[in-house]
Amino acid sequence: MFTEILPLLSKALGETIYMVVVSMAIASAVGVPLGVLLHTTAKGQILESLVLNQTVGSVVNAIRSIPFIILMVAIIPLTRFIVGSAIGTTAAIVPLVIASIPFIGRQVETSLKEVPAGLVEAAQSMGATPFQIISRVLLPEAMPGIVSQLTTVIIALVGESAMAGAIGGGGLGDLAIRYGYQRFRPEVMLATVVVLIVLVQLVQFLGNTLAKKLDKR
Repeated sequence: MFTEILPLLSKALGETIYMVVVSMAIASAVGVPLGVLLHTTAKGQILESLVLNQTVGSVVNAIRSIPFIILMVAIIPLTRFIVGSAIGTTAAIVPLVIASIPFIGRQVETSLKEVPAGLVEAAQSMGATPFQIISRVLLPEAMPGIVSQLTTVIIALVGESAMAGAIGGGGLGDLAIRYGYQRFRPEVMLATVVVLIVLVQLVQFLGNTLAKKLDKR
């Protein structure tokens, strides 16, 4: 029985890791700068611009308020336009990225708020430019917190990728639904849950370890 399930689990796990890694890479490339923008344009910050901050913040909040399953369905035309299909692991990456960008943005913003204002003021007094303050003060000081927050996002992506699998996105969710639920095979459901738990625990451990190494306090 186990030898029959193992190849299915290996394939599904590979698809899940593929979705999570690619989605996280793309979302982080946009979400981290978004978080910096949200923080630095807030009232009293180095690039204060309340109109920009409130406009971007409103868009971020609007996207975050949409349940993932609804978002997946709502952007099917966009997904099909980008990857040529609305079904499969690559297609699932599109809604995963869109859902993760505002989440990452808010998480990074939260971490940046924890940087002592005195460090920024000291950098300004020495004539540092806003870019220098961001790259040499804000991001390095907030990095342990950012890593911890991004770990949370990765875990959320694992769950969302499983949800994507339920409607044809592939991965562990697809395996659980098609082979476990629809074919009345509880052992497949159980094996999928165990793999997901192990995956999440591993991600959390690695994230915590990296955050501790980056924390110089």
